[in-house]
Amino acid sequence: MSEQIPQLSGHDDATLDQAFAALQKQVRAGAAALSTDEARENFRLAWLGRKQGRLKLISDAWLKTAPVEAKKALGQRFNQLKTAIEAALESGHQASTSAGPGLDITLPGIRRAAGVEHPLTRTMREVVAVFEALGYSVGIGPEVETDFYNFEALNFPPNHPARDTQDTLVIADQEKKPGRERLLMRTHTSPVQIRSMIAQEPPLRLVIPGKVHRNDESDATHSPIFHQVEGLCVDTNITFSDLKGTLDHAMKSLFGSAVKTRFFPSFFPFTEPSADVQISCIFCGGKGCRKCKHSGWIELLGCGMVDPAVFAAVDQRRIELGREPAYGSNISGFAFGMGVERIAMMLYGISDIGLFYSGDLRFLEQFA
Repeated sequence: MSEQIPQLSGHDDATLDQAFAALQKQVRAGAAALSTDEARENFRLAWLGRKQGRLKLISDAWLKTAPVEAKKALGQRFNQLKTAIEAALESGHQASTSAGPGLDITLPGIRRAAGVEHPLTRTMREVVAVFEALGYSVGIGPEVETDFYNFEALNFPPNHPARDTQDTLVIADQEKKPGRERLLMRTHTSPVQIRSMIAQEPPLRLVIPGKVHRNDESDATHSPIFHQVEGLCVDTNITFSDLKGTLDHAMKSLFGSAVKTRFFPSFFPFTEPSADVQISCIFCGGKGCRKCKHSGWIELLGCGMVDPAVFAAVDQRRIELGREPAYGSNISGFAFGMGVERIAMMLYGISDIGLFYSGDLRFLEQFA
């Protein structure tokens, strides 16, 4: 009889239960310390070793010497003990696999940092919120567009430079399609204006945020992918004064009540008259500095009254789709568009547009 295995004082159920309960307690105590491969191996050898393992000794000391009538009860309890030992080894293996060697799982966990909005997402949301407060609805549309919605309906002539592949990213294998049905990556969010007017009758007040694509080389101020927020207001008796008042209010909401706006004549195929909008420099208050090239003003967006040719294209498309024309001579409207990256770069003092797309956490964590 080994000194590790006590001698049984009897073979009745109570005596056997007490003896095996003590062994089960020892198994549980040993299982609590199985945090390393070495500890599990020592535990396995101590209990399941073929020559000196405790189960082998228990079998020799208790089972082989037991009366025939007691062998069944002993065997049942012996198997339960063996199952408990194997379960302890398996639990110890899973714990060490998940926790890793040498890891104290009682230490406090590392709190995961909460995610925050990307600066472009935040800026776009802030711009959209200004126009939502004025009663504008948010419009969305596909990034892969047809030539009709991206150019033709917006009064771009067939030979316009923007239609050249040097400026526009065209989807491959479109040569067999009619010109107006060929697919391309939208170069502005203006196609959503056309889709919305075809689908709905006036009045319309839309603000349209989204991603656009152009065949531009990447540098500090250009990117082949960028974001725009455009707006459209269509109704009866909409005037250029409405446009000026709307944009002046929007610029003050975004950059502060001290900001001034001014409009310069410009040209866009889809608006007539058209204008570029400048705001007084938010860095120097209009006095002149490096960022405004000492002019006191920063050009920020383009705008204009919707060209009647655009309304005519919309009505023609409505007729093709079996709908009544709705944008006749009594209807007028204005449209505008601004680059989200440009506004974000001004608001946050960022000099390189590429930082928005670099995924550099050192840059992004500044906005947390």
